[in-house]
Amino acid sequence: MIITRTPFRVSFFGGGTDYPAWYREHGGAVFSTTITKYCYLTCRYLPPFFPHKTHVIWSKIETVTRHEDIQHPAVRACLKHIGLEDGVAIHHDGDLPARSGLGSSSSFTVGLLNALHALQGKMTSKLALAREAIHIERDVLGEAVGDQDQIAAAYGGLNKIEIHPDGSFVVKPVILGPDRLAELQDHLILFFTGFVRDASAIAAAKIDALPSKTRELHALRAMVDQAVDLVSDGADITEFGRLLHESWMLKRSLASAIAPDYVDDIYARARRAGAIGGKLMGAGGGGFMLFCVPPERRAELLAALDPLVAVPVEFDTAGSQVIFYEAETEAPLPMRDEPRLRAVAGAKRPG
Repeated sequence: MIITRTPFRVSFFGGGTDYPAWYREHGGAVFSTTITKYCYLTCRYLPPFFPHKTHVIWSKIETVTRHEDIQHPAVRACLKHIGLEDGVAIHHDGDLPARSGLGSSSSFTVGLLNALHALQGKMTSKLALAREAIHIERDVLGEAVGDQDQIAAAYGGLNKIEIHPDGSFVVKPVILGPDRLAELQDHLILFFTGFVRDASAIAAAKIDALPSKTRELHALRAMVDQAVDLVSDGADITEFGRLLHESWMLKRSLASAIAPDYVDDIYARARRAGAIGGKLMGAGGGGFMLFCVPPERRAELLAALDPLVAVPVEFDTAGSQVIFYEAETEAPLPMRDEPRLRAVAGAKRPG
């Protein structure tokens, strides 16, 4: 049995420049962190004593006799990509809702690939996990996704991620002392709007608009370097919040679906209650909102946004991990191996 734990991510700056339609010409960069909220995937070989071959538990419960009949697109694609033909049981649990702007789909794909490789007795590098997940989501499933979510989920940590025109990337950890790290975390808080959305559909509209948003995308890319310098050089964290506000004003102009009216209302209330800046997570449309607020005004912000659920931000550093590994003592019995199954069924009981 294998259990993997893969973090969700919070993207601060540079979102949009990680789409191939942009970085293949201009290059891209994002400044992001993973947080201590996770996607858990349990995976084991399924014994052949059942009428079904594979059992998958997510928001649905699936029992199928052929992998190609699995409804969950990422599970189906990952099993085919890995080349695993044996029956398996896969169980997903998440700390936060799916489709809420924190890269949950990519965390799922990265975590599942990690688990399936481990199930076959293979250790996979973070680089390989990120590349495989990008391939699965974009090339196999045809999702309108960027590259940052898969990279963040695989590597973990507070990073500047640079993406080159050829699709290669470099992950540069942003190193902060413990006091500075705590100061940054203490200024950040997430709120769940209560709405989830189809990120791919919103991202597709944003991608279509990229050619007409060159000025905005260059500005968003420049903010990555500004933000990294700001937190690294010990500047007032309120400047980080002001830069978040400026970035959000640019991002919401990329496509009309990014910021519905209810999001603008939440943002306005948060600003009146002391938030220096913030943004809607992910492609837009709903999910979680991030705010930068002085710790002394956090209670005021919580009251202003009640009853939205608040989630404190604590940074993860490890990325996708195998947190439990118990090797199979022997290969699972072949499916529908009639002679062996009859032998097992007809075996005499001891005594």
